[in-house]
Amino acid sequence: MPSTAPRKPIAWLALSAVSIAAGTFLHVYGFPAAFLIAAMLSGIVFTLSGAGLSLPRPFFIGSQSLIGCGVASSISTSILVTIGQNWLVMLLIVASTLLAGGLVGWLLTRLQALPGTTAAWGSTPGAAGAMVAMAEAYGADVRLVALMQYLRVLVVVLSVSLVAHFYLEPAADFPLPTTAGKALFSLGEWTPLIAGLAVAGAGGLLGIRLGIPAGAMLVPMILGALLHASGTIDLHQPLWLRALASLLLGWFVGLRFDRAFLSTAYRLVPRLLLFSVVLIGLCVGPAWALVHFLHIDPLTAYLSTSPGGLDSLILIAMGSSADIPFVVATQTLRFFLVILAGPFVARLICRYAGASQTTKE
Repeated sequence: MPSTAPRKPIAWLALSAVSIAAGTFLHVYGFPAAFLIAAMLSGIVFTLSGAGLSLPRPFFIGSQSLIGCGVASSISTSILVTIGQNWLVMLLIVASTLLAGGLVGWLLTRLQALPGTTAAWGSTPGAAGAMVAMAEAYGADVRLVALMQYLRVLVVVLSVSLVAHFYLEPAADFPLPTTAGKALFSLGEWTPLIAGLAVAGAGGLLGIRLGIPAGAMLVPMILGALLHASGTIDLHQPLWLRALASLLLGWFVGLRFDRAFLSTAYRLVPRLLLFSVVLIGLCVGPAWALVHFLHIDPLTAYLSTSPGGLDSLILIAMGSSADIPFVVATQTLRFFLVILAGPFVARLICRYAGASQTTKE
């Protein structure tokens, strides 16, 4: 029987070519996170066509480190000022998003669409990878939790990108691919690039060693922000490096939607999509309040309240006209609260939804 191993490099080359071509097309036409969207959708298509590809986890961790460092290069001391000035608003945003996720999890359990623990962890907004890892320790069906989390990430990324594309202007300082590479030939651009790669590598390894959830992204983000804001080093991340991080993250998510994975839950996909849309809709309320009462621009408000992955939403913010410090501060705060409150929320959903079912019977 002939080996399929030689086909893998060809399949990877084909996936890379399709993803880069689609990402460049979307980027030229102003879609935020164009390469992320292209990689996710291309990964799904290639997987369903039987390519048999999977991205090793170290590449996913590397993408998180690059994203964290990219965020750090866009942040100054203004993020601390933003948190100090808006801490109450941010807490209310986070609380409303967690409440919306808890409500969706309760509905899924009450309607007996999913077991309580699986519904609770799958509907918790943000921190998809961390939720999947924690769900396993609490006895949930990890495959269904992963399906719920990454399906919602896909819906959120597509919806946010469409909103940003059709209603708002893209960021003026996010250059097209034809102009992004020219600056790399000057020594003045190589130095901050190398510094950024060093921060991403060292911070990512430190985050993993410390066992911090999503530490590969958070530690480089915090470390790089401190060094960059203090003027110790000047970080720089060109478009091609952001595109690489986007491609790796998109492939890691998209290539998980294989036939075997979907065949075990294909009957659930329509209702999971419905509840993902419901959760996103519930989070539009706080976004509307931010725009109406605090006069925050719509894209910043939408990104701050969207229940997608931290890394995906930050990538979109970096490629748009959104207020990056506000989005990063809000989403990071939610991430930490989700990690801390996740087990408690899961127990509440199982207890009260289960009690409601018992009473009904």
